[in-house]
Amino acid sequence: MSIQRREIRYQHGDVSLKGVMVYDDSRDASPAVLVAPTWAGCTAFEVEQAERLAGLGYVGFAIDMYGDGATGGDKEECTALMTPVVSDRSLLQARIGAAVDAIRAEPEVTGPTAAIGYCFGGLCVLDLARTRDDIAGVVSLHGLLSAADNETLSNITAKVLVLHGYDDPMVPPEQVVAFATEMSAARCDWQIHAYGGVLHAFTNPEANDPDFGTVYSAAATRRANYAMDDFLNEVLI
Repeated sequence: MSIQRREIRYQHGDVSLKGVMVYDDSRDASPAVLVAPTWAGCTAFEVEQAERLAGLGYVGFAIDMYGDGATGGDKEECTALMTPVVSDRSLLQARIGAAVDAIRAEPEVTGPTAAIGYCFGGLCVLDLARTRDDIAGVVSLHGLLSAADNETLSNITAKVLVLHGYDDPMVPPEQVVAFATEMSAARCDWQIHAYGGVLHAFTNPEANDPDFGTVYSAAATRRANYAMDDFLNEVLI
């Protein structure tokens, strides 16, 4: 087995996008799992997650939600990059949809497609489930859960797993309940795993800002990865 990386360039309208595909070259072809980024954009963290997925036998695809692989270095830069996309849910949905179409065109990819996302990326993959009926499943890790303000599927066919820090100040319990209500109304096969005493960005080893509400948790990360691996095995194998 040899894990390979390849840059994938693709388009959404007039925006050029740049993602990283990671795969095991000993396999003829495998299901793809998109990795939607945090508000910082497609960084080494997302590529590492794609590498982990490749080690599990999938084609991992760390995607670009901003264009030309742009990334933010601090809160102000990240906010400036994310705001235009998160404020236009139709744009967000089309942008991640372009990534789905791009990875499916690669010869190393076959079968069903899933997506995972972190923070902002969690919202992106949930909107993928809300708007496309050709996605096997999505996983949101400490993601934003707010409902879309545009037209979505009345019947969500993708299976949905939300891995959530219960003390996340950016997504308080009432938003979690509202999300569950939304998913049930859409007849979705959904799960929510909430980790007590855990804040936002709990999978990021660099997160250490309690005042901002972002703190790494090794225990929650281990539990979340275990749940995610089981879920992906269910929806893709």
